[in-house]
Amino acid sequence: MGHIMVLIVFHCWWICFFLQTKFAIIKMLWECVQTYSCVCLYLFYPPVPSSDPVTVTTSKAKVEVHENTNAVLSCEFRTEKETNPRVEWKKRGKEVSYVYFDGDFTGGFKSRASIDGATMTLRGVTQKDSGVYHCEVTARQDKIKLGEVTVTLIVLVPPHAPSCEVPEKVMKGFSAELHCKDKLSVPAATYSWYKDNKPLNTGKLAEINYTLDPKTGTLKFKTVSKSDEGQYRCEASNGVGAPKSCAGQHMKITEFELNMAIVIALEVGAFLLLLSCCVSVCLCCRRRRNHLKQRGYFSSLFSRTKTNCNPPTDVSLKVSYL
Repeated sequence: MGHIMVLIVFHCWWICFFLQTKFAIIKMLWECVQTYSCVCLYLFYPPVPSSDPVTVTTSKAKVEVHENTNAVLSCEFRTEKETNPRVEWKKRGKEVSYVYFDGDFTGGFKSRASIDGATMTLRGVTQKDSGVYHCEVTARQDKIKLGEVTVTLIVLVPPHAPSCEVPEKVMKGFSAELHCKDKLSVPAATYSWYKDNKPLNTGKLAEINYTLDPKTGTLKFKTVSKSDEGQYRCEASNGVGAPKSCAGQHMKITEFELNMAIVIALEVGAFLLLLSCCVSVCLCCRRRRNHLKQRGYFSSLFSRTKTNCNPPTDVSLKVSYL
């Protein structure tokens, strides 16, 4: 009898413990739902994983390389289902042209380009290769079938010897301009001028009578003096290669001299001017006289003069004579 009572008591205790624990768990879940509803929903109802559509990326969107070296244009892709996507490369200019199409390179790229996956390598690039390239990946079995990325290629070109324009002679007190230009360097070159192999000061000093624009390469003198005479050369630099200069050119400053030849030329010019004025006056007078003669002005004037010159007639004398 005692054993039976012990079993009954143990069984009742276990039932109470189980119910208390179950109620505690239910209470904890309810508090979790009220406080951290989103987290609880994520724990009890995790999202179903889904595959991503085709994506195309690049590790370097702007590529800068020196001329005559290799350029690697990165293009990486990931597809959802497609195992053999189609890869195309295009170059954008005035018109869009294919570089890589239908599994092969086109035009001049055939002999100097290669592809690994979707990453393209160009060998021995020149300035003509600079531009914007598009990598396109087509996955026909994916929900989003097309992905693309853009890569800009800049081919750096060192400076070339610039073309310089230096006037041979400039009259003292007049203005003068010296020009310098390098059209081939990339990036664009900046310029500096040298006089007798000494750099010209570009600062704003009171004694400087010139201005220098390093972007355009133009050197302007407001009024030249004898001290400005010398040999001038221009140097172009862009940080890619060694600076290059044009050959030095001499600029001579001359003064106005009144020599005998100039005096004779001025006198002859003045005589010819006076002679032409006299001839013009004579011709004008002659034309006017002919014009008046055509209108009968001189004939009427002559007739009036002739009548006035006749002696007066004395009527009384004539009567006495008779």
